[in-house]
Amino acid sequence: MELIQNTPDIAAYLAADDVIDHEHPVVRRIVARLSADAPDAYAYAETAFTFVRDAIPHSVDSGDPRVTWRASDVLETRTGICYARSHALVALLRARGIPAALCYQKFEAVHGLIALKLPGRERWVRQDPRGGEAGAGAQFRLDREQLAFAVRPEFNEVDYPVLFAEPHPAVLQCLRDAVDRSRLAQLLPTAL
Repeated sequence: MELIQNTPDIAAYLAADDVIDHEHPVVRRIVARLSADAPDAYAYAETAFTFVRDAIPHSVDSGDPRVTWRASDVLETRTGICYARSHALVALLRARGIPAALCYQKFEAVHGLIALKLPGRERWVRQDPRGGEAGAGAQFRLDREQLAFAVRPEFNEVDYPVLFAEPHPAVLQCLRDAVDRSRLAQLLPTAL
């Protein structure tokens, strides 16, 4: 699948905003800690991916009722669903000057993941900080995708090819409107 930027300006995939708040002190502290053992962009990207995947539980898996959406809140509270965890990973990557995008898949509901563009690479590579089953879940790979879930077109599942510089409005709206995770389950978008 060819991934398509929703804006041609690569600077948009490095920008900070209200959601991808990579200038926030919480984000900066984590970036500094993760950077200590990451000598280059490649090592840092894998370290940041592994940190979000393994150190920030998916709130459905952990039973945490809180709904987070801002990257700094996800990193500080250490909880979030796939969208929120993707926001956190994008913030960690952008803070180190690595272009990062938000992208989505459609299953029963829309699933959030990210794409990054490392120095010297021509193409974007999708990564899924969701995790998944032990040993079979998402892994940081540059040679091929190893996402948490593979789409099955026969079940009307879809890989959306668009790379968003900002969260899709439907995704952000459901996160902002949910008072807790049970309400969020009712608001999740089923398509983009």
